[in-house]
Amino acid sequence: MELRIFTEPQQGASYDTLLTVAKATEDLGFDAFFRSDHYLAMGGADGLPGPTDAWITLAGLARETKRIRLGTLVTAATFRLPGPLAIQVAQVDQMSGGRVELGLGSGWFGDEHTAYGIPFPQDKFTRFEEQLAIITGLWASKVGDKFTFDGQHYQLTDSPALPKPVQDSVPILIGGYGATRTPRLAATYATEFNMPFGSIEDSARQFDRVRAAVAARGRRADDLVYSNALVACVGASDAEVARRADAIGREVDELKTNGLAGSPAEVVDKIARYAEIGASRIYLQILDLDDLAHLELIAAEVMSQL
Repeated sequence: MELRIFTEPQQGASYDTLLTVAKATEDLGFDAFFRSDHYLAMGGADGLPGPTDAWITLAGLARETKRIRLGTLVTAATFRLPGPLAIQVAQVDQMSGGRVELGLGSGWFGDEHTAYGIPFPQDKFTRFEEQLAIITGLWASKVGDKFTFDGQHYQLTDSPALPKPVQDSVPILIGGYGATRTPRLAATYATEFNMPFGSIEDSARQFDRVRAAVAARGRRADDLVYSNALVACVGASDAEVARRADAIGREVDELKTNGLAGSPAEVVDKIARYAEIGASRIYLQILDLDDLAHLELIAAEVMSQL
């Protein structure tokens, strides 16, 4: 089981804070550092000092880290045109020496679009599917060939399809709860399927749908990595768990039900239950980015047991 660190900077984090967490992620032996792609804080958070752009952040981290994978969970297709996004991701992949992964979703948070003047179309899913086709098509085109795409929402004519990523195939992550279209897109374009904040039962049901869609595409079920994203709140004592839960405005019992919370032994046991349904990667949502001791505890007492 791989453990990855997943952050939510829109809730309030500077680039320097993210750099500190990313370096701790690398030093402590975690597999990757991922971040959300949002421009507006959620819930009661003030969001200070303000949002950071996901791909600008990852470009900086690409030059400041050496080993960890870097990616988004997930970039909103509504935020960027597919051609420029393909260029951005390819460039960050070059800057990192081939360590980038692209999580891409249709977009959902209307308020952040109106707050920053970003169009929020009604037909998001068709645009999302066209973006996947364009981005993967641009990267897959041979150097010297032209790429053309004539879709309902996007048209490209004789694109040079440059630059190319370092990796022969940048991993594509798709996730969500949709019963039909989401598994189909994952089976068509993804290297990884992620269930965000899903129970073991819901995750098992969705993984089975994706496996069936993968088989229908003529792919092996194990062509995809199956993963979960879950909030983490781990403590060496009940008091420490309660303190960490209070720091992120959550209740311990709720976190134990919906996330990975409690003692290291409790968390290891719950991770094992996700592994039983086929998950091989967990994204640990870390909401208090100043609590590096939390990461140290997870590395020493949870990751070492997996």
